[in-house]
Amino acid sequence: MDKIKQNTLHGEVAARIRDMIDAGTLAPGSRVPEKQLCEQFGVSRTPLREALKVLASEGFVELLPNRGARISKLTIDTLQHTLEVMSALEGLSGELACAHISEAELANIEALHYQMLAYYKNTNMAEYLLTNQQIHEAIVVASRNDVLIDVYKSLNQRVRRVRFSAELSREYWAKAVQDHEDIIAALRRRDSEALGQILRRHLSDKVEVSSLAGMAEQKNLP
Repeated sequence: MDKIKQNTLHGEVAARIRDMIDAGTLAPGSRVPEKQLCEQFGVSRTPLREALKVLASEGFVELLPNRGARISKLTIDTLQHTLEVMSALEGLSGELACAHISEAELANIEALHYQMLAYYKNTNMAEYLLTNQQIHEAIVVASRNDVLIDVYKSLNQRVRRVRFSAELSREYWAKAVQDHEDIIAALRRRDSEALGQILRRHLSDKVEVSSLAGMAEQKNLP
């Protein structure tokens, strides 16, 4: 991993730590190795600690008084509650997107959809999940509601490592793909009511799958 240039803002340090958490390099419940990260990124303690404050506000880390920081554990309850709120946000974003989406944006989402279908047919789950995430984010952006977009991004960062990395059963995967077919069809029709309902249901199903997937040990997700 390349070292971070000294004049880079602490936001880049935070972004790299988020990626390490998503990848499992920094495990839930583990202490943040500040000295090691400073050496790895080529930065001083100041931008690192500023980055940790940002990550603490996002729920990624917990700041320990006079003891540094540790990676937060995402409980099943927190995951469910967050996805419930995101379900409402995605439903609203879909309704608004039908009124505001441009032809270029729709074409981009359709292209992502067809690429996602190809990954599904080839059982390439990693690329499928990445493209799936891009589709949902593009619909949120098409809402043209800056407040909604900011709140969604903040919540999505907290649960991204679970929402877009969980192993899917063939049955659930097929259902999720059909949901996306329905999403694209509703977008083409600019059917705000239908799209809002589909998106709310789609993410509500994810809440159930996350709860039943056995991702918790004493109610802490890995």
